[in-house]
Amino acid sequence: QVQLVESGGGLVQAGGSLRLSCAASGRTITNYVMGWFRQAPGEEREFVAAISASWSGGRTYYADSVKGRFTISRDAAKNTVYLQMNSLKSEDTAVYYCAAVPRGSYDDKNGYNYWGQGTQVTVSS
Repeated sequence: QVQLVESGGGLVQAGGSLRLSCAASGRTITNYVMGWFRQAPGEEREFVAAISASWSGGRTYYADSVKGRFTISRDAAKNTVYLQMNSLKSEDTAVYYCAAVPRGSYDDKNGYNYWGQGTQVTVSS
């Protein structure tokens, strides 16, 4: 079992930055694909970013809508995954979720086994 707890959400003006954290317990996250997803009101949950397990190279993947603005990273010592979000836009407003899966398609939300409770990000224009 993996327990995930997100933090770092909040209210920020357009153009600003936030860093989300996802603290994991129960398992070592370097053995998992770690993903960030988001869900705006009335919308489907969508893929944002992911980082593959260490054994597969720790590669990073991004949705086109956030490429160049968001960065996913992992701190093995803290068993924590981060999402650095820069140049935020109003359309980035959503609840952001952290997720984990031992292996699978990085952008398939239905493939992830473990989810956090989410953290709200609101970008004011």
